[in-house]
Amino acid sequence: MTFLFAVFGIMSPIATTINSISGVQRGLIAGSRIIKVINSESSVSEGRIKKETFDSNIEFENVSFEYNKDTEVISDINFNIEKGKKIAFVGLSGSGKSTLLDLVIRFYDVKSGRISIDGTDLKDVQVKPYRSMFGIVSQETMLFNDTLENNIRYGYKDCSKEDIISACKIANAYNFINKMPKGLDTNIGDRGVTLSGGERQRIAIARALVRNPQILIFDEATSSLDAESEKLVQEGINESLKNRTAIIVAHRLSTIKDCDEIYVFESGKIAEHGTHEELLISNGIYKKLYSLQFSS
Repeated sequence: MTFLFAVFGIMSPIATTINSISGVQRGLIAGSRIIKVINSESSVSEGRIKKETFDSNIEFENVSFEYNKDTEVISDINFNIEKGKKIAFVGLSGSGKSTLLDLVIRFYDVKSGRISIDGTDLKDVQVKPYRSMFGIVSQETMLFNDTLENNIRYGYKDCSKEDIISACKIANAYNFINKMPKGLDTNIGDRGVTLSGGERQRIAIARALVRNPQILIFDEATSSLDAESEKLVQEGINESLKNRTAIIVAHRLSTIKDCDEIYVFESGKIAEHGTHEELLISNGIYKKLYSLQFSS
């Protein structure tokens, strides 16, 4: 009997040890893959010019791009983004909108043609200072198991409490934060589980604004929200766009009606462009998309 008790007593530690060895092996493999990615060379060329200010325009000249050889994602793109203007990209999924954003932010370099900022080719500018000019709000908001304040200052630790409060007010987030038990010191759980979708997006807008970016990018920032949340987030977006340059990608056309210029993409090319009113009058792709969304 004593022997059986001894056997049962050591079985659990043995099983734990075996499982731990298996876990360590998985961790080592995962770690080696992560290190491989970290150590891999960037496909984006590092220029010598330190560009930290946006003075006049970003220009696309005959730009084409492909992820795989012989399969162009965007082709022969020509347009101009002037400082202070609000530009929108619309079109069906896979038409090249998000790829164009990746080229603007320099996640990739163009395969042919040229993108320039204030007359300087993007390939000639240093990547990190250039990217510091942008504030990005995407469809997928990445929040951490930490306080609201630390989530907002993530990536920009030098900002003050006043900067954070100011960004929250512009993003239409200050009121709901004030109603929380600890305000900005409230822990929001893993991936912001304690917040609604609209609240998470407004925190993402505040995070983008706290660094006072010169160019704001909204990539489908309201596409996954219900009507009420979308209204609150859109109010935050509208407030944040005042006196700023903005690039907006949207499926919901109601969010871009006031943009200075709307570019409609189809199969990697610009099919038409103009203001909201001009595109409705032209009776093209934009009019069809608009009619589908507002047919009721």
